[in-house]
Amino acid sequence: MTVFDKPALDIDGQLTTLRDRGLLITDEAYTRHVLTHIGYYRLSAYTRPFYLSPETEHHFLAGTTIDDVLAVYAFDRELRLLLLDAIERLEVALRAQLANTLAVHHAPHGYLDPAVFDSRYRHSWLLDKLEQASREREVEAFLAHYRSKYTAAPTQPPIWMAVELLTFKEVSTLFANLRLATDTQRIETHFGLRFPLLKSWFRSLSDLRNLCAHHARVWNREFGSRPEIPKRLPPNWPDLPAAIPTGSQRTPGQTLDPRRRLYMQLVAIQSLMNTVSPGSHWASRLIQLLDRHPRMSRPHMGFVPGWESEPLWRPAVAQARAGSIA
Repeated sequence: MTVFDKPALDIDGQLTTLRDRGLLITDEAYTRHVLTHIGYYRLSAYTRPFYLSPETEHHFLAGTTIDDVLAVYAFDRELRLLLLDAIERLEVALRAQLANTLAVHHAPHGYLDPAVFDSRYRHSWLLDKLEQASREREVEAFLAHYRSKYTAAPTQPPIWMAVELLTFKEVSTLFANLRLATDTQRIETHFGLRFPLLKSWFRSLSDLRNLCAHHARVWNREFGSRPEIPKRLPPNWPDLPAAIPTGSQRTPGQTLDPRRRLYMQLVAIQSLMNTVSPGSHWASRLIQLLDRHPRMSRPHMGFVPGWESEPLWRPAVAQARAGSIA
């Protein structure tokens, strides 16, 4: 058993550690401000590209400054905001499809019947969750109107209100536990993907949304929750090898699995966006962000060699580099 023996460091101690590791600090007040308002531990994940090999020595490449580290941090922040923009649209689309399907097939309160869902789904948990959400958000105009006007109706609101009270994670779980083929097939038809794949993708995107919303790093991250690869590949599906080179000069031959990195999430997002928001410039804005930060390692995000020429991305690449979007 290893005992945790790392000491707590104040800002002075953090500055000393960074200096000892070779960070070039030309403006101590500025560096102190950064450490105070972002935090030493949060920034530490963004220092890795600037360490000499091996990384365990924790010594910076000569000339590395706090601005070098902040550039990676700022890129990651921009990337998270862009991801949230797309995920919001996909989340709203899932809520709409789930509400419309259950309302049409089972009536506004049909979801109160456990038989609509897989027997392994804790239907009582759903009702408890909705009751809790209703109490916490009782000031919502739509809830107040429903309960004051329809006094003889069930306490639980109709499905189109219910899905607005649940988190994306809870909505994706509700969707994943639909039991009846008539329900799942209707939603499959809309998105153009099979139900098992949609379950995987929306679960993964709900986890990615939470990482972005809580300001967690998405650059150079291996994801535990990942979208599945279709068994029958849809049109324009890109090449996704099991391993790609990292391009590291310090450790030649090092590889990683792009299916465990952000690129797999981006493929799922863009595939869904082509249905949900076909006129969107989201992918082109992603290309523009990458182009503005050429030093950010593409392989560490899982981008495979030649990804820009894949049919899935080619129109967005052309549009972004033609400067035809705002």
